Amino acid sequence: MQRAGEQITGTVPATRYSEAVPRYTSYPTAPHFHAGIGAETFRGWLQQTGSSDDVSLYVHIPFCDRLCWFCACHTKMTRRYEPVAAFLDALLSEIKTVGNVLDGNGRIRALHFGGGSPTMLRPEDVLRLGAALKDAFNFADDAEISVELDPNDMDDARFDAFAAIGMTRASLGVQDFDPKVQTAINREQTFEQTRGVVDGVRARGVHSVNLDLLYGLPHQTLESVADTIRQALTLSPDRIALFGYAHVPWFKKHQTMIDEAFLPGPEERFAQQQETACIIREAGYQTIGLDHFAKPDDPLAVAAREGRLFRNFQGYTEDACRTLIGLGPSSVSRLPQGYAQNTPATANYERIVSEGGLATARGIALSEEDQARAWVIERLMCDFAFSGEEAIRLFGECGRRIVSEARQADEEAGLVEDGGTFSLRDEARPLVRSTAALFDQYLKRGGARHSAAV
Repeated sequence: MQRAGEQITGTVPATRYSEAVPRYTSYPTAPHFHAGIGAETFRGWLQQTGSSDDVSLYVHIPFCDRLCWFCACHTKMTRRYEPVAAFLDALLSEIKTVGNVLDGNGRIRALHFGGGSPTMLRPEDVLRLGAALKDAFNFADDAEISVELDPNDMDDARFDAFAAIGMTRASLGVQDFDPKVQTAINREQTFEQTRGVVDGVRARGVHSVNLDLLYGLPHQTLESVADTIRQALTLSPDRIALFGYAHVPWFKKHQTMIDEAFLPGPEERFAQQQETACIIREAGYQTIGLDHFAKPDDPLAVAAREGRLFRNFQGYTEDACRTLIGLGPSSVSRLPQGYAQNTPATANYERIVSEGGLATARGIALSEEDQARAWVIERLMCDFAFSGEEAIRLFGECGRRIVSEARQADEEAGLVEDGGTFSLRDEARPLVRSTAALFDQYLKRGGARHSAAV
């Protein structure tokens, strides 16, 4: 197990822990989207959806009743419900518009409610939203419906409302159970609250519970973060997402409320990641890609073993849909033709969609080169390997160029070629984002800044 102050075994130096690289939940990454992709382009892409095409939906609720200082999501704090109610009316208009553009085409295989805090919605509005989605889109009978839950919002009426619209998966933000850490990030949430929500969703038939945990937070130590992991494991979650805190105060100003003097350094962060991952694996969980874990019989673990793991804006997934439609301000849609993102300004979004328009503000059309590199980066992020032969078969000359680049990668990249397959050495896997960045043609363009590699 890696300890603070040590160098990663082999030839990967510890200086790479703090390299600033994207998380690669998309390629090209969002900083390279541009205003050349607007509503009419997005409309045309949607209209090319086939009647039998599998589609995923993401619904973004951009409100919280408190602002967690660690958060980098697009959200705003409000104590009043009136802004939420006004937003919901606009969201229902967008849902109707997009449904009309699809005109019955596409089959919804997965629906994810994120934020912000979807659980800020009143129970009656949860039911309104669920009904509007079912009315506008063609849902498969076995569609998975996932909801991000804030335990501080939950009560019996909300449990029942989300169960009524078909919630099958629940994801709970935990971060850390240490009161000192919670105070430092403005996220107070007891273990008992968390356990109550886990029990509440399971009592209503939810078959999959995920816990989101963070390392690299202020005041965290190896011992404290290990204690949080052990507490979380007593809840027997089906999945665990273990993220490194992304300190990006230039992007999210409220993160300046976190005192940087108490943030662990790069080597301590790496030690926390290694320690906690080891504890989770010893509890019987399978490692999924860079930062997820699942019980061996969970569909995510099965997909990883069978080479069917994918990566999107929600992280690792077994969802193979080529089309993901984002609804709500700042939401990103991914289609075979490219990415399209809604305007992030809630007032602007509400005005556009209330008038029957699409709120697309920017995006990017995918070239053949983009598609080839996106495939290689996704396979590295998911499998820590990619087949050179398959890259050439799928992408021809573009694939050949990427294979050549892989063969020329320096020793620190950690790539080893064996029988036409390029794999990351075990000790280099925690730095897979840095290796993926070698194939990113956009990374050095513009002035985008990113979080640390570990």
